[in-house]
Amino acid sequence: MEEKKIRVINKEEKEYPRRLKEIPKPPEKLYILGSLPVERIPSVAVIGARDCSEYGRYVAARLGSVLGRKGIQVISGMARGIDGIAQEAAVDAGGYSYAVLGSGVDVCYPASNKSLYEKLKVTGGILSEYPPGTSAIARNFPARNRIVSGLADAIIVVEAREKSGTLITVDMALEQGREVYAVPGRITDSLSVGCNRLLKLGAGILLDTDEFLEELKGITAKRCMAWEDRELRENTSEVFRENDRKEARLPEGEPELLAIYHALDFSPAGPEQIRERLPEKYQGTPIPLLLIRLCMENLAVQVSPGQFCRKE
Repeated sequence: MEEKKIRVINKEEKEYPRRLKEIPKPPEKLYILGSLPVERIPSVAVIGARDCSEYGRYVAARLGSVLGRKGIQVISGMARGIDGIAQEAAVDAGGYSYAVLGSGVDVCYPASNKSLYEKLKVTGGILSEYPPGTSAIARNFPARNRIVSGLADAIIVVEAREKSGTLITVDMALEQGREVYAVPGRITDSLSVGCNRLLKLGAGILLDTDEFLEELKGITAKRCMAWEDRELRENTSEVFRENDRKEARLPEGEPELLAIYHALDFSPAGPEQIRERLPEKYQGTPIPLLLIRLCMENLAVQVSPGQFCRKE
């Protein structure tokens, strides 16, 4: 363990995550590569289907990126699909993410996420209740999921089939008193059945990230009040204030650039689609060039060749 830089902490130790101490059947010990989530910083679990759609990939990446840039810790299982995509986006956006594994922390599973695994050692951490060397076997994952939800203040489900393993995490989150949100999908899409059923049962609907972040402030404030920790509440509030101050500023004195920014939304669009949204006086502007400018200003993002959207 020393050679691999793996630490272990017991439930009785001060460093043990306070969020986990309050859940049913908390792990007796945690093995850690990297660091633990910071108590004063809000945490959100982003989970969903392994075999996700392109829409799911896009939403997971957008969520991870927004949360990462806002300084919100992203918790997940480093699984193929939604989990890994959201975590990678959070890290690439300059944020921190933590993976809870169903294997030992020295076993990268799935192997296809090796690059993310290495990033998390530096920009977050890798956690497990299983000793080093433990293989990733099916029976470990349901128990792993209670730690994913336990470390989070809120859980977002991006895509899930009707009988998805993701819904096991949701059940555990509800048992732990965590807030659950779901991204709605088309009623004809099998990957959206789980999310749409969650919404029917009363889960929070995630339509807008700004709205979600406002609600997250209230969720974390309740947690701090329940812990009767005034200092933690003040520190957590400062996290939100500091990240608000970091937001990119809109361009001033460049009406064409500003017009294109306002023509963007959070669905990818090509230059000609954007041109149709512009007022008549801006129809002759060099849209591709100005879109690149917006990307350089951190106000837009190119999600695929020739397709741009606004950046949170």
